[in-house]
Amino acid sequence: MKVYHLGSCSTCKRILKELDLGEDAVLQDIKTEPITTAQIEEMASRAGSYEALFSRRAMKYRGMGLHEKTLNEADYKSYILQEYTFLKRPVILVGESIFIGNSKKVVAAAKAAIESK
Repeated sequence: MKVYHLGSCSTCKRILKELDLGEDAVLQDIKTEPITTAQIEEMASRAGSYEALFSRRAMKYRGMGLHEKTLNEADYKSYILQEYTFLKRPVILVGESIFIGNSKKVVAAAKAAIESK
């Protein structure tokens, strides 16, 4: 089990506490330990696209004028690798499953997957 999160994010902290991951979980703070190309490719293969991993809520999304552009998969991958804030957080890998973001539905599904392991 692996969790990509932002250590300074209160939402990520709350979700990690709620999930009660245990000792076997590997936590990666994406600000202090940036995501590698191999990691983002693995996440995208599980998620089905880079767009699914991309956060349009990031402050830099509007700041960089990206909301006015049409982005493709290569763009999403490039922006996530350039700037950690573009990764929708947290990203939780449990077995072969992936859970992206902080919606109640996603967190509940992740919790159920962790408990059934």
